[in-house]
Amino acid sequence: MTTAVHTTPPLRQRPFMQVDVFTAVPYLGNPLAVVLDGTGLSDEAMQSFARWTNLSETTFVLPPTPEGRAAGADYRVRIFTPGCELPFAGHPTLGTCHAWLAHGGQPQATGPAGEVTEVRQECAVGVVALRPLAGSATDSGMRMAFAAPPLTRSTPEAAHLAQVLAALGLQPAQVLAAQSLNNGPEWLGLLLDSPDTVLALSPDHAALRALNQKVGVAALQPTTPDLPLIARSSREARAFATSASAAAANASPTAPATTEPDLWVRAFAAPVGINEDPVTGSLNASLAQWLMADGLLPQHRRHAYTATQGQALGRDGLVFLSRDDSGQVWVGGDVSACIRGTVTL
Repeated sequence: MTTAVHTTPPLRQRPFMQVDVFTAVPYLGNPLAVVLDGTGLSDEAMQSFARWTNLSETTFVLPPTPEGRAAGADYRVRIFTPGCELPFAGHPTLGTCHAWLAHGGQPQATGPAGEVTEVRQECAVGVVALRPLAGSATDSGMRMAFAAPPLTRSTPEAAHLAQVLAALGLQPAQVLAAQSLNNGPEWLGLLLDSPDTVLALSPDHAALRALNQKVGVAALQPTTPDLPLIARSSREARAFATSASAAAANASPTAPATTEPDLWVRAFAAPVGINEDPVTGSLNASLAQWLMADGLLPQHRRHAYTATQGQALGRDGLVFLSRDDSGQVWVGGDVSACIRGTVTL
């Protein structure tokens, strides 16, 4: 009788970067670990490493699948939280693209002078296009934007919504609108009455985990001049940033004339092992698709606005949202490189 022997592939050095996404100033955004060569790694090895990094997401770059290659993909990415694999996520999309380009990746789509015009990234929801924002060169490099995947949405059930509001400590009168949002990841989106309400939340994360519900909350920036806590929070957070951060915010064609954002956002994701995510691309993408489609933004911001996220965690992320003439929503942001080297996997 023979006994099967299970062997583990030998460890080897793999190129690695850790980047900070949605900020031109390192350590004010959402960190991402990027293993730039994930070939030969098992699902278990990827999940184990993502759990070890303890970041909201860790990505692994792979060659495209045959289907992805046929669709023009430049590379494939797999995205892991500490607790599971995601079909799509925004800040890993921007961060992986930045790391891939910095590592020498050559997209198929380039301009006459060899400049990047588009990067096509394969993930579980399909091939996602990324493009540079016009006039968006910053100290941290090229500001890219990804095409938001198609969104499906519906009105949440009243009983479930009531349970979520209780877990958040919200009263129904504080909720202006609610939608179940799905662009790969699923979120319950809540538009609240003020940024102060957003910042003051102290959720029962165990209750949200038991409900298996990720929640994104947002509120519009007040248009009145007497701004309360929220404006002070913005200025205090930006005091740690350099003047380059404000300059970068104003460089984008999607940014308003002021550095004050149009939308304040928080993301609670206890069901996937993250009580609060610092800055969330997929959530901001689905919020933009919903708010733009339903006319819930001020008239002058219905085609382009900025969102900020992370203040409750000592961050100051900035997300650029825009909708082109075809109706496609684009989600952009800066990426700052923090760590370069190799990892043993």
